[in-house]
Amino acid sequence: MPLEHPVATVTAPLRTCEEHGPFATRSEDCPVCGETGALLLETDRRRRLSTFLSGALRHFPDDVDLELDDRGWAEYGDLLVAVERTYDWADEEAVDAVIAADPNGRFERTDDEARRRVRASYGHSVDVDLEPTDAPVPDELYHGTAPETLPSIREDGLRPMSRQQVHLSGSLEAARRVGQRHTSDPVVLVVDAGSMLVDGRRIAKRGRETYTTDRVPPKYLSRPDG
Repeated sequence: MPLEHPVATVTAPLRTCEEHGPFATRSEDCPVCGETGALLLETDRRRRLSTFLSGALRHFPDDVDLELDDRGWAEYGDLLVAVERTYDWADEEAVDAVIAADPNGRFERTDDEARRRVRASYGHSVDVDLEPTDAPVPDELYHGTAPETLPSIREDGLRPMSRQQVHLSGSLEAARRVGQRHTSDPVVLVVDAGSMLVDGRRIAKRGRETYTTDRVPPKYLSRPDG
């Protein structure tokens, strides 16, 4: 099970504690017991492996001979074969740790040892049908974007673009981090999720702080400062 820790980050090396499993913080010590963790992957290799897993499970499964079912699940063994064929330094322990310690909860695994499967929790550009979740949805969600996209958003709202669904964040800080992938000075929009749900629009929680929906019309959007 991943260690949820406030300073977990994708820019930190990946370590493992013999008792508590993988963790990724700026400290070498396990955030649960304080024991020094054994190094599994340096930051660059962790980032490369995480990017490969995301791409294989979200965007290009065919390119790595990976088959996804209608719900986005792949056989875990097939994913390991694809990883080991690509990186001679990556093994099952490394893949397990990257998945478990992902700070955004981008991956899901089944616990059935007889048939281990894995999928991306959200972010697909290939055609999959993720089942609804029962996780509660806050009244307000957030979306980080570049300033130059505001005119089209005011006109058309938020649309999936190259993804299957629109991604929303559970906090201002998370939305700002997402926006910073595209611009150094992102704009954060507030989404009236409560009204969307009342109006019959489905929103599902995916991962730790990510929520998805088919579309957000302009009437549900505002700026934090009004």
